[in-house]
Amino acid sequence: MKSLGMKMTAEDIYSVNHGSLKDAIVHFGGFCTAEVISNQGLLLTNHHCGYGEIQSHSSLTNNYIENGFWANSLDDELANPGLFATFIVMIDDVTKKCLAGVSDDMTEEERQSQIDKNMEAIKSGFTLKAFEKVMIKPFFKGNQYFLFLTETYNDVRLVGAPPSSIGKFGADTDNWVWPRHTGDFSLFRIYANKDNEPAEYAEDNVPYHPKHSLPISIDGVEEDDFTLIFGFPGRTNEYLPATAIDLQANTINPIRISIRDQSLDVLNKAMRADPTARIQYAAKQARIANGWKKWKGESLGIKTSNAIQKRRMMEQEFQSRVDKKRKWRKKYGQLIADFEKNYLAIAPYARSREYIFEITRRNNELLNLASIFKSYQKMYESGGLKGIEARLPRLINYLEGYYKDFSPSVDQDIFARLLKIYDQALPAEHQASFVKSEIAFAQKDYNDIARKVYLQSIISKGSSVLKLLKDDPAKFFDSIKGDYGFQFLKSMTDVAEKMVFTPYNEIQQKLNKLQRIYMKALMEVFPERRFYPDANSTMRVTYGQVKSYEPRDALHYKPVTYLDGVMEKYTPGDYEFDVPAKLRALYDKKDFGPYKDKNGKMPVCFLGSNHTTGGNSGSPTIDAYGNLVGLNFDRVWEGTMSDINYDPNICRNIMVDIRYVLFLIDKYAGATRLIDEMNLVHPKG
Repeated sequence: MKSLGMKMTAEDIYSVNHGSLKDAIVHFGGFCTAEVISNQGLLLTNHHCGYGEIQSHSSLTNNYIENGFWANSLDDELANPGLFATFIVMIDDVTKKCLAGVSDDMTEEERQSQIDKNMEAIKSGFTLKAFEKVMIKPFFKGNQYFLFLTETYNDVRLVGAPPSSIGKFGADTDNWVWPRHTGDFSLFRIYANKDNEPAEYAEDNVPYHPKHSLPISIDGVEEDDFTLIFGFPGRTNEYLPATAIDLQANTINPIRISIRDQSLDVLNKAMRADPTARIQYAAKQARIANGWKKWKGESLGIKTSNAIQKRRMMEQEFQSRVDKKRKWRKKYGQLIADFEKNYLAIAPYARSREYIFEITRRNNELLNLASIFKSYQKMYESGGLKGIEARLPRLINYLEGYYKDFSPSVDQDIFARLLKIYDQALPAEHQASFVKSEIAFAQKDYNDIARKVYLQSIISKGSSVLKLLKDDPAKFFDSIKGDYGFQFLKSMTDVAEKMVFTPYNEIQQKLNKLQRIYMKALMEVFPERRFYPDANSTMRVTYGQVKSYEPRDALHYKPVTYLDGVMEKYTPGDYEFDVPAKLRALYDKKDFGPYKDKNGKMPVCFLGSNHTTGGNSGSPTIDAYGNLVGLNFDRVWEGTMSDINYDPNICRNIMVDIRYVLFLIDKYAGATRLIDEMNLVHPKG
């Protein structure tokens, strides 16, 4: 990092005994990253990370999605039940302790059982407070283990968010695309008890005082400036064999994309036609579309960068080195061949598994709810009402939020389209006989089947479900077995469990073992290379520089965009490219305050060569001195393959320039009380 221009020390980045950068970074809700930017617990994250909370507080009367939200005082900041912020207190390498007693002749089950016992023994050595937790995670595919001591704050309140015309500017068209002009940020605040410790929501809670908050540089960035991304990236698979990448790019991704083509077509039409549907499905549509477009870019990037062939060439080099040493031939000689054999075997199950998950869990709400009821009904059958009564309040609370944003007519259309895919795309042996008979009886009229399901199933009627669960939960779980919609889900997943999931999992266990051995082998056989562990939702840093790039012949992308570009894209009344009148007025007057660059222009976004992924949304971009200069929120289209094939030539992360964030808070929203909390600095003089 120092070779790229970083001026900090390791102690500045991570310290147990003193405040450091890691003490300003939180795991936001378990799915994004956020950072503390004031000594009063003010949090900055992405607009899309706070979207669910913004939506939950929105109505046609108070449409914070469309109009934005800015709390005028602490008393106006809005509580968000279930939202939390987790800090890392300490990290420790516990590999030797975790692998004590583990030997190469163990089966995978025996190996994992021994590791689990070791981890429980390690955890038992900690005396924890109610808000503390110890977790141990594997790295390098189970060849290394780290322990994380965390503390979690459960009172996190919404402070501010721009309207979606700013926070989601460009929406689906610009998603994963450069040049980008999105002000993708929102503000929250952590509250604590009077001892500054985590506490459940209470009116007398006070703003949290952090061990460290990030100073904010308003000097801006230039090409080749050092950038450090701190956060909680979700998952990467950088060391897969070529055959696995081929399966992902050419089989799994096309399945996901084809199904989401259908669900997004229904959602987009409904949201354009009905303002209520636009509010109900804003967050869901964004989630579905985000994956849909990402997988398109991933497959394209793998193809255009020739990633599969390059990985095969690396495997040939690996095999050549292994074959030259007897000890390696014995341990690693068959690894590549075993990968090929097992990926060939798993492919048909992986294909059907993806269809079933996309249809029953990720795109249709009735089937997704039925799957939740199925798990509760199973617990009810084995333990009676006592077996689930402690969980019921949480279920009811979840359903109240779920049904608030549920439109039976919209979901019915999706059901019909996905049922057709289920019928036509899955092998007959992987389909449920009940579903096949219903389709045959209806003479393949999928719309008619969907109409009957949503007419007859209680699952489509939120008020009835909630009333029965509150008044007589036993009756609900006794009767749900005969529900028409429930029968569709249960029959689909029962057959899938036996014919798809079980054989898939058996082969995947073999592949997991091969991958662990392969990871160890790579580091042993290629000692001259630097290996870094895949993301697993734990705290990481990824370093790089502000960088332009050339995705194709004769095309060069500069690393910074400006408010000029927002106005170039401005399309009055368009749900993706409309621009608020006040922002247009500020632009016309060039009223950018102290946040403009040296040429008088208002920067909006910039690019970096940092390796980021899901979970890094909301991650701070930190300069060479430890100051906040940007907010990570996306990757470029050509680089979405970076989860499985990071190429530093074309993989770029996209960040909101912190000056644009400050400009919007100050000049657009007039929320100067928030600016006053922050520590603005000029590291470049």
